[in-house]
Amino acid sequence: MKKSYKILYESGQDEIVEKKSRFIGISFPVDSEDEAVSFIEDCKKKYWDARHRCFAYTVGDNMELQRFSDDGEPQGTAGKPILDVLLNSDIHNCLIIVVRYFGGTLLGTGGLVRAYSQAAKAALEKSEVTEKIKGFILNIETDYNSIGKIQYLLGNRNIDIWRSEYSENVNLQVLVPTLQIENIIDEITEATSGKSKFDRGNEIYFAKCSKDILVFDK
Repeated sequence: MKKSYKILYESGQDEIVEKKSRFIGISFPVDSEDEAVSFIEDCKKKYWDARHRCFAYTVGDNMELQRFSDDGEPQGTAGKPILDVLLNSDIHNCLIIVVRYFGGTLLGTGGLVRAYSQAAKAALEKSEVTEKIKGFILNIETDYNSIGKIQYLLGNRNIDIWRSEYSENVNLQVLVPTLQIENIIDEITEATSGKSKFDRGNEIYFAKCSKDILVFDK
């Protein structure tokens, strides 16, 4: 498992025009090749009247699955440039489709590479990208007198309280990156004079998004 990597949280779409040809770039988060293929088929139906619907996608923590298609454009001028945008952006589990409506003027191989690359980048710029971080859901049980100290420590480290329960004691579920887990436990133990109990469970991945906090089993 990598310590962290970037993923797409929300799709994006934008377009560029090059010598009257329209290039519409669309991004999608995907968790499997089947999901990517499904999006591609839907896009072909939606843009049935387009000349080309080129794409590239990566799937896997280490981008072990990579696919791309020129969809009738000269070899190496569309799918590979889109894939290069994904790889250079280091975004995992992502599909980008670029739809081309031909404007009547040939762009040449260099022009096509630039246009497909620019459309792919434009789609990503309209997307929400977040970081998927390896860590733990750290369960903390403490007393009411200690909660303020714990909140202060977590705030200083920009660590989120995912869930909380206030009953006889305070129970917190905190999302902690793997590299910080030991330090956090030591700091809270010292700050609360050993009055806090911890359970870290198994390693997971989590991501902070604009609207939510996502937790993944892997």
